[in-house]
Amino acid sequence: MEHNDLITYTKTNDIFADAKQIVQTARKRAYKAADTSLVMQNWLLGKRITEEVLDGEDRAKYGAAIIKNLSAQLTAEFGKGFTPNNLYYCKQFYETFQEIFHTPCGESMITQLSWSHFRTLLQVDDSKARDWYMNECVHQSWAVKTLQRNISTQYYYRLLSSDNKDIVKNEMQAKTIDFQNDKLEFIKNPVIAEFLGLTPNSDYSETKLEGAIITNLQKFLMELGKGYAFVARQQHILTEKKDYYIDLVFYNYILKCFVLIDLKIGSVTHQDVGQMDMYVRMYDELKKSEDDNPTIGIILCSDTDEDIARYSILKGNEQLFATKYKTYLPTQEELRREIEKQKELFWLQHN
Repeated sequence: MEHNDLITYTKTNDIFADAKQIVQTARKRAYKAADTSLVMQNWLLGKRITEEVLDGEDRAKYGAAIIKNLSAQLTAEFGKGFTPNNLYYCKQFYETFQEIFHTPCGESMITQLSWSHFRTLLQVDDSKARDWYMNECVHQSWAVKTLQRNISTQYYYRLLSSDNKDIVKNEMQAKTIDFQNDKLEFIKNPVIAEFLGLTPNSDYSETKLEGAIITNLQKFLMELGKGYAFVARQQHILTEKKDYYIDLVFYNYILKCFVLIDLKIGSVTHQDVGQMDMYVRMYDELKKSEDDNPTIGIILCSDTDEDIARYSILKGNEQLFATKYKTYLPTQEELRREIEKQKELFWLQHN
């Protein structure tokens, strides 16, 4: 017997496989229902915040105060998930999708797209491109990671300008197949865990903090849309005396150079600067092609009082850095804000 409210499965000769299918289907349905409620909650929060801000005279200043105060009150009442940053996204969500609850098509998308989908769509300023990505998410059942990758790689614009669209589509599908096959994507979503009031891992050592920041910095740089291609994480560098590990390695195909990133929990020392210069020299000697530009190194500090970023480049190339690289590298302020945001999110999740 089939019924929309019943969980069904296809029986095989393997009882464990059948049981696994039942559990995964049940969990996915439960998390999907929670995510739909989360979307509705955040749209309504955004609507109410927007209404309140419109009543103020100095809207920007007043809006920041409203969000900050509301964040403190909601966190005290309900716990995690109501940081000023998250409430700002709610406001942006409502302002971007004001009519979504007033059309059958919009209501259908609410039940099919997760809050993470909508959060990712907010990166797209072009309304035509955003609507197209949203429709593709629904009709092609894109995972959030698939959507993020397609936005980061300008998939919409590349497809629009391509004479042979099948080549572009096939390439995209091949490169996102692992994302699409992740059957537990909903269950792994920490946003849903927060919404349901579940307790995350209580281990918040420096190693965990560093790992969380690096993971999100990798995503942050890929979302910049300035030519970054991911190369490696924790790349092993072996010298005669010691083993080293570079936290993140990218290749920027616009600048035609490698970009190395090292994160330090604590203050940056002269030793750290010297170590990055060694990484840069080794990459220029061992990895750089003849037509590549000099390697760039970025040292990030996540100190208690101040988050900073320092750039490292071989002596003699400072002019090239000043005239060309700065256009495509995130600024020190952008990196500082991103580290601070990730620290705030990390401590919010673990306190």
